[in-house]
Amino acid sequence: MNARRMAAAAALTLLAATGCGADEPTSATTDTRKLEVVSWWTSGSEAAALDALLTAFRQANPGVDAVNGAVAGGAGSQAIVALAERLRDDDPPDVWQTFAGKAVQGYAGRGAVRDVSSVYAAGGLDAVMQPTILQSVRRGGKPYGVPTGAHRGNVLWFNPSVLARAGVATPVGGYQLTAFLTDLRKVKAAGTVPLCLGGKDPFTTVELFENVLLGTIGAEGWRDMAADRLDWRSARVRTALRSFGDLLTYADPAANDLTWDAATEKLTAGGCAFASMNDSAYGELIADGAREGTEFASVAFPGTDGCFLAVVDVFVAATRADNARNALAFLTEISEPATQIAFSKAKGSVPVLRTVDVSALSAYQQSSSRSFWASPVLLSVTHGEAMSPAFQEGFYDAVATYIRTRDPAAFATDLEDAVSAGQVPPR
Repeated sequence: MNARRMAAAAALTLLAATGCGADEPTSATTDTRKLEVVSWWTSGSEAAALDALLTAFRQANPGVDAVNGAVAGGAGSQAIVALAERLRDDDPPDVWQTFAGKAVQGYAGRGAVRDVSSVYAAGGLDAVMQPTILQSVRRGGKPYGVPTGAHRGNVLWFNPSVLARAGVATPVGGYQLTAFLTDLRKVKAAGTVPLCLGGKDPFTTVELFENVLLGTIGAEGWRDMAADRLDWRSARVRTALRSFGDLLTYADPAANDLTWDAATEKLTAGGCAFASMNDSAYGELIADGAREGTEFASVAFPGTDGCFLAVVDVFVAATRADNARNALAFLTEISEPATQIAFSKAKGSVPVLRTVDVSALSAYQQSSSRSFWASPVLLSVTHGEAMSPAFQEGFYDAVATYIRTRDPAAFATDLEDAVSAGQVPPR
C-alpha cells in the first residue's frame, strides 16, 4: 500500500473509531503559554510559508511557545497517518493542517475540530471569502477551519529554453491536449525528457490524471462527478484515460525516484520540458532562485483555461485542544491581510479573501488571483476536497489500476466501488 493510500485508509479508520457525537470542547478562555501546530510543510517554500504564519502569531501573542510539529511527506501522506493515530489516542495537536471540502467537513462531522464561528465573526470573513471556498469549510452552516490561500491545480509548467531547442512554440491560452502530445513528441525527438513527474509522491501522478479528466469533461462534468452523477464507463472518461495513458509514455523514466519538488528542480535545470503540478511548484521554484520567463513559465493545463481547480490548505483547531485559546488566536492571524500576503509570497498561493490587496504579489500570482475570482472554482479529488475519503482512496487505486492494466473497465470498477463505499456511513 503506497503512502497516500495509507493516509486515506488511516483517515477512514479515524472516522470509524471516533464517535458520532462531538466531545465537549475544551474551554477557549484558559490562558496557556503553548501552542502545537502540525502540518506537512517541510520543503523550502513550504517551511517559509509556515514560518510566516508562526511569525504573525508570535508577534500578536508574545511569550507563547509555538511549536512547529511538521511531518514530512508530499500532500500530507505521513502527517495524516500520524494525526489519525494521535486522534485515536485522544492526544490531538492544538492546530493542524488539512484540506478544504470533505477533508475538513469529515473532521467536523466526527467532532474532532471545533466550530470557529467566533473567528469568522471577528474578521467579517463570511462577507469577503470566495463563496465556493467559504462553503467548503462549513458544515451545518458553521465554519470549521480557516484557509491559508488557494493553489491552482490545473497548471502546466514548462522550460522555455528546452522548448525552443526542440522547435516547440511557447504554449499560450487555449492550449489543447492534441497540441500538447505533438509537442511532447517533438521534445522526445530532440533528445530531452518530455514530461517531468515527481512519482515518488503518488499525488503528482493522480493530479496529472485529474487535470486530464477536467480538460476532457469540463466544469459541468466536474460538478456531475462531485454529485456522483458521472458515468465512469462513459466515452468521455475513456477518452480522458486514453489521453492520460498517452501522456505517461512521455514521462520521465526516473519519475519514481523524484519527489514533487525534485521534479520542479529538474525542469528548471533543463532536464525536462514540461511538468504538471499545482502551483505549490511556483513557490518552490522561486525559493530555489529560478527565473520566471527564462527557466520556467506556465499555462493552464490543456483544455482547462476557464477553470480554477483549487487546492486549499486549511487549519483547524482541535475540539479538545490543550491550548484552545491560542489555537483560535492562531486561526485568527491567518486571515489578517498582512499574513495572507506574507504567506502567499512564500507559498505561491493566492488569498481567498476579496479584501486582500494582491498588488505586492508576483505577476504570476496576480494573474492566478484574477482567474480565481473570475472562473468557476472547483475542488480537487486528489487532495480529498471534492469527494469522501473512501472515494479519494478509490481514486488513487483506480489511477494505479489503469497505469498497471490500461483497462478502462477495471478503472471504472474501482471508482464504482469507491462510490458505494462512500455511501455507507462508518459505524
